[in-house]
Amino acid sequence: MDNRSGQGAKNMRAKDNPIRMRLNNALNRLILNGANMPGINPRENRIALVEQMIESVRRVEFVRTIRRKAISPNRADPNSEYFDPIRAAVLHQQNGDIEEAAWLVFLATHFGKALRTGWLLTGSVYGALGSGVIWNWQRASFNPVAVSQWLQQNSGVLTSDGRRFGNHRKYESLNPASRGWTGEVIESYVNWVLQHGSHQALFDQALQSNNNDPKTAFRALYQSMNEVMRFGRTAKFDYLTMIGKVNIANISADSAYLNEATGPLKGARLLFGGTSNAAISTANLEIRLREIDQELDVGMQVLEDSLCNWQKSPGEFKKFRG
Repeated sequence: MDNRSGQGAKNMRAKDNPIRMRLNNALNRLILNGANMPGINPRENRIALVEQMIESVRRVEFVRTIRRKAISPNRADPNSEYFDPIRAAVLHQQNGDIEEAAWLVFLATHFGKALRTGWLLTGSVYGALGSGVIWNWQRASFNPVAVSQWLQQNSGVLTSDGRRFGNHRKYESLNPASRGWTGEVIESYVNWVLQHGSHQALFDQALQSNNNDPKTAFRALYQSMNEVMRFGRTAKFDYLTMIGKVNIANISADSAYLNEATGPLKGARLLFGGTSNAAISTANLEIRLREIDQELDVGMQVLEDSLCNWQKSPGEFKKFRG
């Protein structure tokens, strides 16, 4: 069976042929050298996984592409229809404002991008519903309780007119009666950062105490983020990888953190065990992922993302969003 028909064919672009060939050649070398990956023995499974890797690489490269282009100030204006917190973070980083850049990455991670209304909820909170106030880092870090109070007063409006959390954050709440609601999350994040004085100091300390190694610094920050409420494995991973991509700090994922994962764990077990519930320990899977990445050279973020999406449809490449 060849999944180059139907939806798969539409999503497979000729301009990706160089990376497609590179990844396939890398997989061939791995197999010749004894790597056991029964999950891609069916040809359609291998095709689908390679396409998911390409899609994941494209998402990572997208932020780097943004950094190379001029960014309109409208992207940083929460009252503009063009507001985009990631582009705004890049703009602030390029202007030397690491604090605002990292704050915007946090807001983007916490609220997520809704499938239909995009960054509407993030912009509504950041821009205080067009009231003339912006909950920027300077104001929010000076009085995070005031942010919570404002959220409580405006929770009804913030949950109307299509304002939605992104898919990865669909269980978050703007209801102050809920344990771990957004106000508490923001307060815990501000307190986490201010323990070190600032975002800059936080990231600098993580790097300096880990011999400026991007991967061990990532792990230290990942563990430290346990202090941020409602930031589980996915949120911590997404936040820290975006901090690296926006060039706020020189950090990169050292692991797929499978011991706390669901989708990526199923994908890794499918790849190395032939079934998504194969009895392979997460420690063993992490070792195997590091081994194959020596050939694939795509990084843990791409492997984590592509395996998660691949296991949803292992025999046919499908694009997944959110």
